Amino acid sequence: MQTNRPTPLKSWPELAPRLVAVAAGREEADLVITNCQWVNVNSREILPGSQIAIAGGRFAYCGADAGHCIGPDTEIIDANGQFAIPGLCDAHMHIESGMLTPGQFARAVIPHGTTTMFTDPHEIANVLGLYGVRLMHDDAMGQPISIFTQMPSCAPSAPGLETTGHELGPDEVAEAMAWPGIVGLGEMMNFPGVINADARMLAEIAATQNAGKTVGGHYASPDLGPAFSAYVAGGPADDHEGTTETDAIARVRQGMRAMLRLGSAWYDVKAQITAITEKGLDPRNFILCTDDCHSGTLVNDGHMNRVVRHAIECGCDPLVALQMATINTATHFGLERELGSITPGRRADVILTSDLRTLPINRVIARGVTLAEMGRLTLETPLFDWPDDARQTVKLGKTLSADDFAIHAPEGANYVRVKVIGVVENQAPTRALTAELQVRDGLVEGDEAKDVCQIALVERHRATGEVVNAFVSGFTYKGECAIASTVAHDSHHMIVVGTSRRDMALAANRLGEVGGGVTVFKDGRELALVRLPIAGLMSDAPAQDVARDADRMMAAMAECGAKLNNGYMQHSLLALVVIPELRISDKGLIDVTRFEKTELFEKVDG
Repeated sequence: MQTNRPTPLKSWPELAPRLVAVAAGREEADLVITNCQWVNVNSREILPGSQIAIAGGRFAYCGADAGHCIGPDTEIIDANGQFAIPGLCDAHMHIESGMLTPGQFARAVIPHGTTTMFTDPHEIANVLGLYGVRLMHDDAMGQPISIFTQMPSCAPSAPGLETTGHELGPDEVAEAMAWPGIVGLGEMMNFPGVINADARMLAEIAATQNAGKTVGGHYASPDLGPAFSAYVAGGPADDHEGTTETDAIARVRQGMRAMLRLGSAWYDVKAQITAITEKGLDPRNFILCTDDCHSGTLVNDGHMNRVVRHAIECGCDPLVALQMATINTATHFGLERELGSITPGRRADVILTSDLRTLPINRVIARGVTLAEMGRLTLETPLFDWPDDARQTVKLGKTLSADDFAIHAPEGANYVRVKVIGVVENQAPTRALTAELQVRDGLVEGDEAKDVCQIALVERHRATGEVVNAFVSGFTYKGECAIASTVAHDSHHMIVVGTSRRDMALAANRLGEVGGGVTVFKDGRELALVRLPIAGLMSDAPAQDVARDADRMMAAMAECGAKLNNGYMQHSLLALVVIPELRISDKGLIDVTRFEKTELFEKVDG
């Protein structure tokens, strides 16, 4: 299998004369698909006995008989009655969450039928700033599928509540809007800033709208009153943070697109799709996305094909579900004349499948070239040469010891009541809990019986050596163990969760040694390691290799007692200070319902 060096796709104006000539029968097509059932997402119907002609990587003719487009050099694919559906689009996602570079991510998802992605690289932006965004953009632009980049809007995501490796602002947003692959502004996570008309946030939105591009939303609050209306008035055009039917309805009623996500740890489709299936709302303003999928999910379960299947299993009509993963997405980003449907002039992204409900992906064609058949790549995609300065980003400043993870009690205390971050399975929000914990030798201890263990944030961008300590519940860890990760949305310091201060120090130092990733220690020894040398977030190894290591990591977490579905994804969000209720940052413990720092201790008993 050879590496495919894709020929740059010509724009419609450049290719229009040939497309017209092929459609009229004056020139021959490059490829004609015959004997297919054309799934038309514009009219929401299936047209059996159809033929599709492709020229220059775009559709030229779609109809009953493309015989007039066939010449001696035209490639013919007999679909044998299979359904021809548009290539699937992921409307909102973060490539870094797959632990893979854009090139390796593309290799992983192409066999699953994903031919378009709208990506927000705000993870690497927090580590490497605009330079990192440009690296992601350039890697994406070299792929044979369409990977559009949304310029990150919030680095930091909550100014004053966290310290990132780099910051972005209106000037950087305005600069990026001129790049060829930038399609809009990434999710506007600082929703309090927008609601309060923060000049910096509104300037970023204005720069995007002045460029005629789409502003991504992120409204992580249950308040659907005036605050929500104020956020919508501020410019965000979509939102993926809804978790209930009420959330989805509120968003479309206010003119937003409701993005329903099914990622590795977010199961928000089922609760919201009833707005269509039961309430009968117009499905045009509903879109499917993944948000975050790690490599194990991509390799073992799928990508957007998994989301579409799930929507169908939740009662959605298959054609509606396909619209929500194709034309609805393209229309939202102003690209419905460019992709999202099998119609003349659009990019020739098409999947052949034998069943619209179970959605086996039998052949994937992108820009008129077959890239995968029966779940396997037939052409390798090119890989980007990532520079050394993107690989040297974990800076601890010192060798950490168990003492760095000690939580000292107020003098004379035997018990303390502390605030505890409560993990919620399969959802991004946490709960603000409390627990009464015992003090031994002046130090506050976790409580295995109460499912309370330690959490620490280790600063890793500026080598300060600082460690912030607190408590977390929900992982059910047993014995002496620790899990450390340099993937810690969105500031991407290092998060360490454990029951043993010794193991927490060992895990943190190990990641400093290897340049980032995820490691699991138990009883003083390492059980698993996922190396993520690029920005401490990604690997340029094949997805299968990263997924194998990630599977070992998940198994090691289970060996330590974790019972959560995809507990690692929950671990990676513990520093996300824009989603309620309680998080940790380099500034301390953060009350996200009030967007302010809060104290760890609530009550002290002598």
